[in-house]
Amino acid sequence: MGKAKKFKPSEIGRNIALADQIEATNAVKNKNRNKERNRIDDDDDFVNADLSKKILKAARKQQTELTDGVASVSASLTSTIFNDSTSDPDDGSEKDDLEPDTYYDTIEINEDDEEALKMFMNAKPGKTRTLADIIKDKITNKQTEILTQFSDVETLKLQNIDPRIKSMYEGVRDVLKKYRSGKLPKAFKMIPHLQNWEQILYITEPTTWSAAAMYQATRIFASNLKEKMAQRFYNLVLLPRIRDDLAEYKRLNFHLYQALRKALFKPGAFMKGILLPILEAGDCTLREAIIVGSVLARNSVPVLHSSAALLKIAEMEYTGANSIFLRILFDKKYALPYRVVDSVVFHFLRFHNETRLLPVLWHQAFLTFVQRYKADISTEQRDALLELLKKQTHSTITPEIRRELQAATCRDIEANENASNMMTVE
Repeated sequence: MGKAKKFKPSEIGRNIALADQIEATNAVKNKNRNKERNRIDDDDDFVNADLSKKILKAARKQQTELTDGVASVSASLTSTIFNDSTSDPDDGSEKDDLEPDTYYDTIEINEDDEEALKMFMNAKPGKTRTLADIIKDKITNKQTEILTQFSDVETLKLQNIDPRIKSMYEGVRDVLKKYRSGKLPKAFKMIPHLQNWEQILYITEPTTWSAAAMYQATRIFASNLKEKMAQRFYNLVLLPRIRDDLAEYKRLNFHLYQALRKALFKPGAFMKGILLPILEAGDCTLREAIIVGSVLARNSVPVLHSSAALLKIAEMEYTGANSIFLRILFDKKYALPYRVVDSVVFHFLRFHNETRLLPVLWHQAFLTFVQRYKADISTEQRDALLELLKKQTHSTITPEIRRELQAATCRDIEANENASNMMTVE
């Protein structure tokens, strides 16, 4: 074949065949364009193909586990859309970060409400354990395993740490004390991958970290630790720091609030490591409950974990803070299993003979419950709740609760109507 004839640009389109035009021009030409790949956080490495496959595989596995778990709890559980709680906290995205002045509303504590809550607080709350307490116990008793509040987590064997490693992490400790922004030491990012990560973390003295360092540490540990290990980090490091900061300054540092939000990336660990322990301690203040609750209110929480948390809170000994978290979870309007609904009903019925003046928060939680789930209670439960309103009353809230209950179409009535309709059709 002869060489393809080339045409000048001025000649193209002047009585020339289409095939000749295509051969003559560069209209269909592959261009090699170098696309800049997304970087992970502050690292210099790119996201390669192998890492992308691992991320997709982990996402599919997490979605499968969640689907199976929801089906095992109840057929009535509905799927939920994950926003902040399923986004990788270490992906470098700052879209979910709020401005320092607006990360939560200004909290004005009513003294009467605070006093009412104190009536239901535990007079002798147990001492909150920290990472330092755990490590000291291990050092004291090297031959036995330490029983922690999470018995399902294996305790780590004590092992001698190389002096060079210890010296290196003491240097990391000095960096974290003064950290404000920028890159973290590579050695610190490796801690979640170490078998004795608790010991190494203890060397860095988490109680001395800056608030910004605590936020970055939460991002790293939430991304790289399994749920049970993340639960330990939240409970032994993050929670004590948050409570200390609130007790000292009466306001939570912006970076610590962001750390709480990132902790919700693993909702199961958040519930077991922060929410339930702070309520079980019996000394959760109104300020602590409002701030931690705002994290739950502003972010999506999987229905499975919300249902489990509601069940636990409803069954535990009552403190005023319980009502705040109950109301927040009710407002998410999830389709709850009847077992959870029944547990909440019994939670309120326990106050039938209560002689202490119940806080307004209790009545507000009661109202929110009947507004959201009045169709999921039975006729017998509705009558019992109406009787409760004769004992525990509030001048403005109780009439509204009574109106909602009287207008409710209970689940057993609805079931009977459906059965009757089916028989009629047949």
